[in-house]
Amino acid sequence: MSTTEEFEELRPLLFSIAYRILGSVGEAEDAVQETWLRFSASPVRPRSAKAYLSATVTRLSIDVLRSARVRREAYVGPWFPEPLLADPYEDPERSAELADSVSMAALLLLERLSPPERAVFVLREVFDFGFPEIARAVGRSEAACRQLLVRARRHMTEGRPRFEADRTERDHLASRFFDALREGDVVALRDLLAADASMAGDGGGKAPRLARTVLGAENVARLLAALFARLDDVAVTCEPHEVNGGPGAVFRDREGRVLNVMALDVLDGRVRAVRLVANPDKLGHLGPVADAWSVHHALREARRRAR
Repeated sequence: MSTTEEFEELRPLLFSIAYRILGSVGEAEDAVQETWLRFSASPVRPRSAKAYLSATVTRLSIDVLRSARVRREAYVGPWFPEPLLADPYEDPERSAELADSVSMAALLLLERLSPPERAVFVLREVFDFGFPEIARAVGRSEAACRQLLVRARRHMTEGRPRFEADRTERDHLASRFFDALREGDVVALRDLLAADASMAGDGGGKAPRLARTVLGAENVARLLAALFARLDDVAVTCEPHEVNGGPGAVFRDREGRVLNVMALDVLDGRVRAVRLVANPDKLGHLGPVADAWSVHHALREARRRAR
């Protein structure tokens, strides 16, 4: 097998490792590309391409994450990961675990970890790497990596619910949710939300966003109905789609450009969290991006005329 063929075979795994460490599609793709450049330029062919490439992309991702954390501390409003519509890495025997590990909720919890803790957790808990491989990847001893994993597990398990594993039930709930959203049915939306449901938006100061996180089923249902009641009037479409391994939707303007992405967390047959990603910098990998402010103003005008 040629160097190129080896790399392309492992590319889905490398991207999936980098994305879970970084929470950014663009940064993960850059890390994978830099990994390829180093691999192709190496005068010595490693005994294990998987071990070499995984270690390289992990080290690169740790370095990028260290600088990214500084930027995220100054981020305007809530910071959410870039939405991922399809994880390229698949393992049929562990599909539920992989989907859970890439959920918005899991990625936000990973933000609590230091870069080395995050890398060790991802490599061990998600991809089942052995400690010798992990130690080489993060540049620590095996004993140190075991300690990093203990700390990471503690942070990740504190207050973390496991989200709905039954895809059929989850998808049925999501279908009902988006039907109620299109109809602006406050009662139906409220019945589908957990009592302690929350809703938040990530605009990054570059798109309209919620002024604050909204809490409680009644408040979230009323806000959802108010925000999305007149989408048809401005030709905005809602396309239900898997987002970060769970139910969600992509909203597009009349030209088919991406306006925002909604991700839902489902637990015990109810929607527990609604997250909207509207920052255009986080949507470009999905295609042309809409002018969110223009659509916002059009919606306000449509509501004004309807009164």
